[in-house]
Amino acid sequence: MPTVVEEGEYKFIIHTNELPYEPPHVHVRFNGDEVRVNLDSGRFMETPSGGKKSEIMKIYKEHLVEIRKEWDRLHHEEQ
Repeated sequence: MPTVVEEGEYKFIIHTNELPYEPPHVHVRFNGDEVRVNLDSGRFMETPSGGKKSEIMKIYKEHLVEIRKEWDRLHHEEQ
């Protein structure tokens, strides 16, 4: 599960062994918490705690192309 982006307290991670029916998404870890962002819709799959939503979205949008390319690369290698 490679870390694609690390900025401040946030780590954006792609798990390579997830179930095939789940939508493409990235895990975001921070302060011992973890949420997922759907790469197709750009929406949270869980609500971040502690008012972190806008900060996570800002970083996600800055790195969206990089995150999606890495998700595609990792998941297409498995097929």
